[in-house]
Amino acid sequence: MMSEVAEKPANSSQTATEAETLESCEQLDLEEEEICFQDIDMLIDQGVSINDIKCLKDIGINTIKGLQMTVRKILRSLKGFDEAKIDKIMEACCKVSVNSGFVTALEVMDQRKEIFKLQTGSSNLDNLLGGGIESMAITEVFGEFGTGKTQLSHTLCVTAQIPDSNGYLGAHKHSRPHRLKPIAERFNLDPTSVLENVLYARAYTSEHQYQLLGNIGAKLHEEPGIFKLLIVDSVMALFRVDFSGRAELAERQQKLGRTMSKLQKLSEEFGVAVLVTNQITSDLGEAEAAKPVGGNVLAHSSTTRVALKKGKGNRRVASVYDSPDLEESEASFAITKGGIDDPEH
Repeated sequence: MMSEVAEKPANSSQTATEAETLESCEQLDLEEEEICFQDIDMLIDQGVSINDIKCLKDIGINTIKGLQMTVRKILRSLKGFDEAKIDKIMEACCKVSVNSGFVTALEVMDQRKEIFKLQTGSSNLDNLLGGGIESMAITEVFGEFGTGKTQLSHTLCVTAQIPDSNGYLGAHKHSRPHRLKPIAERFNLDPTSVLENVLYARAYTSEHQYQLLGNIGAKLHEEPGIFKLLIVDSVMALFRVDFSGRAELAERQQKLGRTMSKLQKLSEEFGVAVLVTNQITSDLGEAEAAKPVGGNVLAHSSTTRVALKKGKGNRRVASVYDSPDLEESEASFAITKGGIDDPEH
C-alpha cells in the first residue's frame, strides 16, 4: 500500500487534503470550546483588577457566562465590591461576551444540536427518556428505597465513559463506588480507569453541599469539555435533616432554590448532564399516591421528572412524571449485578 501511494501522486494529494481537513476541524472544535468557556481572566484586559478576579473565582465564578448568571446581591457581598465597581465589571463583561442577548429560534435550534444523551444501561429506559439523560438539563428521579435511584447513578457513571467521557459523582452515604467495577466489566471497560474517572465527594450539611457545587464549577472550568455528568444523590436528604417543621420551611425552600439554581447554571455553563435523585412522601389519611418532596421549588427547577417504583423481583417501573417534551408513559427495567439493564422476558 505504501508503494502504491508513492506511485500515485493523486492519492498523496488526497491524503494530504484529508489531513488538512482533519486539522481544520480540530482547530474549529478548539475555537468553539474556547468560545463556550470564556475565561474570566479576559476581563483583566478590560481594566478589571487581578484582585477582583480572584474574589470572583473564590466564590466559584470562573467564566464570563458564570458572571452573567450571578445576581448583584451576591457580588455586593464581596469585599470592596460597590455598585460602581459592579457596573464596571458588568460593562467589561458585555464587551467580551459572545452572548449578545437575543437570538433567533433558528439559532437556538442550532445550539441544541450540541446537546447529548447519556445511556442508562436499559434500552427501555432510554426510549422512555427520548434517548437517555439529557445534557444542559436537570433530570430528577424519585421513588421509595430500593427502586434503583442509586443503581441508576452508578450505571450512568460508567456509561458516561463510553467511549471517552468522564463522570462526576457527588453523593450521600448510599453511594458505593465498588459497585462500579462489575458495571464497568459489563461494558468491557477497565474498572480501574473507570474508577479514576469518577470524582466523588460526600456532603455533610446542605450548606456543605452548596459549597461543593462551587468547587465543582472550578473543576469543570479547569478541564472544559471533559466532564459529562453531575449527580447529586440525594438532593433533598440533607435539607430534610437541617430544616424541620413549618417554622423553617420558608428558609429551607429558599436555600433549596439556590442549590437548584446553581445546578441549572452549571449544566448550561459547562454543557453537562445533571441527575438528582429524590425521596418521596405521602400525606396520612389521603388516598393520593406518594409524591416527591421539595415542593414547587424542586418541581419548577427540574427539567424532566421520572418516578420509579418496584415491580416483581428485580424489575422496576419508570414513568415520566413531568417533562416539557416527553410523553407521559412508562417502561420496565431491571437492577442487575451489571447495573441498570432491560428485564429478561
